[in-house]
Amino acid sequence: MAMDSRSAEAVFECDCFRLYSDGHVERTGGMDTVPAGFDAATGVTSKDVVIDAATGLAARLYLPAIQTAAPLPSESDDGSATTKLPVLVIFHGGYFVVGSPGNHNFHGYVNSLVAGARVVAVSVDYRLAPEHPLPAAYDDALAALTWAVSGADPWLADHGDLGRVFVAGASAGANIAHSTAVAASASASHHATPALAPRVEGVILLHPSFCGEHRLEDEVEEFWQANKKRWAVIFPGATDGLDDPRINPMAAAGEPGLAKLAGKRLFVSTASEDPRAPRGRAYCEAVRASGWPGKMEWFETEGEGHCFFVSDHVSREAVALMDRVLAFVAGHS
Repeated sequence: MAMDSRSAEAVFECDCFRLYSDGHVERTGGMDTVPAGFDAATGVTSKDVVIDAATGLAARLYLPAIQTAAPLPSESDDGSATTKLPVLVIFHGGYFVVGSPGNHNFHGYVNSLVAGARVVAVSVDYRLAPEHPLPAAYDDALAALTWAVSGADPWLADHGDLGRVFVAGASAGANIAHSTAVAASASASHHATPALAPRVEGVILLHPSFCGEHRLEDEVEEFWQANKKRWAVIFPGATDGLDDPRINPMAAAGEPGLAKLAGKRLFVSTASEDPRAPRGRAYCEAVRASGWPGKMEWFETEGEGHCFFVSDHVSREAVALMDRVLAFVAGHS
């Protein structure tokens, strides 16, 4: 967004963007992309699709190498039968401001995840703030999940088990995944929206980004202050500021949603050197205290920082985390 930044204060800056108090942004990274297609290293094929042309909502779909099995006598005449695969709806990170499914690091991570977990993945290209202030990304996320379970694309209809869906995300994407799982639990009350909660088997939150109006004791002051300013710019209409339940599920307004979180299982990962880790740990404690009836697993990586597994998904620590995610999807955790 090209604007004169001299009259506005930079309220948040990092290595990939600078956000100003008047609501504009200078992006300096995080927007590089690689094309969809066949990945020889994993055998995964991807393609880009438009979900809603009116809003610009799109996604990158991923399909692992399809394995055929000996058909039963009642099966198709072509001599093959395929096993339906779980569907993974996943959201990229980037502070709600940068990133896309096509980001080369995230694309590589999803290729590896799809190959290992043997899922059909929908990597959602949601609208970015501040040009599209929140809740645009949250609205896009629920729309994408609804679209995915409808089997609108042949990859989903032919190869996806639409009754066995996982919702996942990294960083801001994990925040979106949480909010989507909460919204999915309420979808049955809206006649125009298909019942989503029974389809969601599990929720995967990788280094989730949460915050709150009151700083936690072990939360870094500078980090908390910067996020408070960023949130005010990217979601100016947020109810209760940083205690809006979408950024602070532990606030009073968010607690009822925790108890109704869609899915039978929840996996949350944090990293010891990530300033978001205190909120991730507090989130796990709040879910346990809420009376949510599902099974939760928390895994923390020692000595690593935020979303290390995206930029280097073949390191020993990244492989260990991936193994936990794959076991979770397989139901072996």
